[in-house]
Amino acid sequence: MNRTLQPAHPAEAVKRPGRWLALSVLVLAVLLVAVDATVLGLATPYISEDLAPSGTQLLWIGDVYSFVIAGLLVSMGSLGDRVGRKRILLVGATAFGAVSVLNAYAHTPEVLIVARALLGVAGATLMPATLALIRNLFHDPRERSLAVGIWGAAASAGAAVGPVVGGFLLEHFWWGSVFLINLPVMAVLVVVGVRLLPESRNPDPGPWDLPSVVLSLVGMVGVVYAVKEAAAHGFAPATLAAGLLGAAALYGFVRRQLAMPVPLIDMRLFRNRGFSGAVLADLLTILGLSGLVFFLSQYLQLVQGRRPLEAGLAELPAAVGAVAAGLIAGRAARRFSVRAVVGGGLAAVGLALAALTVVGQHTGYPLIGAALLVVGLGAGFAFTVTADVILSSVPGEQAGAASAVSETAYELGAALGIAVLGSIVTGVYRDFSGPAGTPASAHESLGGAVEAAAGLPAPTAGALLDSARQAFVDGLALAAGVGAAVLLAAAAASWYLLRGQRLEDGVEHP
Repeated sequence: MNRTLQPAHPAEAVKRPGRWLALSVLVLAVLLVAVDATVLGLATPYISEDLAPSGTQLLWIGDVYSFVIAGLLVSMGSLGDRVGRKRILLVGATAFGAVSVLNAYAHTPEVLIVARALLGVAGATLMPATLALIRNLFHDPRERSLAVGIWGAAASAGAAVGPVVGGFLLEHFWWGSVFLINLPVMAVLVVVGVRLLPESRNPDPGPWDLPSVVLSLVGMVGVVYAVKEAAAHGFAPATLAAGLLGAAALYGFVRRQLAMPVPLIDMRLFRNRGFSGAVLADLLTILGLSGLVFFLSQYLQLVQGRRPLEAGLAELPAAVGAVAAGLIAGRAARRFSVRAVVGGGLAAVGLALAALTVVGQHTGYPLIGAALLVVGLGAGFAFTVTADVILSSVPGEQAGAASAVSETAYELGAALGIAVLGSIVTGVYRDFSGPAGTPASAHESLGGAVEAAAGLPAPTAGALLDSARQAFVDGLALAAGVGAAVLLAAAAASWYLLRGQRLEDGVEHP
């Protein structure tokens, strides 16, 4: 049975002055995270050349951020509910900027992996706090839908700004400069946020349970690591042990939350079919997209020979589509239905990914650009509406923890996508047959092949690059096909789980 969510306090029904200015600060936080996530793909060829990571290390550089952030989001979202969402947002933003410097000046693959992990710790404080503050700033459902749309559009705009700015920096400076662009954004966020953001917290939060924090982190990292290693190297004993440890930790986390009077996350939220359906849709969608997106920048640069700035501009259609869709998604869901907008958006993304299975070394940009535009439109509709469903399904005092569940699904999907789809690309690539004299490093990554070819005679180098690029494209096409299947499955699941769901609905009681 559904009921309209009532404000916890009568004052909440009053529209807060300055709420739109406060939203602009939250947009900066989203930009901070989105820019950091997107510039890494463009910088990967340069990192490969400078630090010479192995193929496995390159995947770790790409996904360790998501591993750590997925393990800590629920804990940090719950901490924000307890100590104050404004406080944890500003502390996290400061730490995010500081750790970005460590990323920029990493001198070995191992240092960069550790720096990315620390960035995940800081990043885990940002996203749940931004959505939770939106939930407590905007109590009118239609205003909140627009605010969530702007929040999602900002993330997409960050995805657009990141490659373009990153491409410019990579053409004029070293790869570490792509991390330093976080610093001015962080500085503005902190200075302006201190003045504009209102503080909000759960008035009766209960203790922050450290054993639950540890169980959540161990569980997420263990499971995702096991999936990643199994996809890359098969089910070795160590991989199985990590997976079992992670599963046991997650089981213990759930049992502990159910037994606690005031848990970090109320597991009963998952009884709400709309909440569960939205979370599952987010996870499957990002799983199907992220691995492909991670390798797309390498395809544009190392296969098609585009310069970093050109590659960044080539990826703009996805961000443009997502921004446009995010701003009208709430209105579309009210006019039609939640499941029509989410399911239709995800199906469109799946079909666009299916079109990318025919890419080759010399595929023209119109196909790639059109596919990216459809991906952006579909994802913009789906993510905006699912975020709105999740926020409207919980009382305001639980907004941080509920937002963290949404972001955990996003980050877990990203880690799994890079692990599984990335391992498909890497596995196909490693089997290419190069000419005599091909060094072993060429089989580790396409960046390694480009670097190795620079020291070989011209005929040998040409044959090596042609074989390596074709193998990379074959792997990318296979990953796109798997991603398309995942997205179409997500569309079907959303159509079923979100039936009868409306954005105005509140907590659903069985």
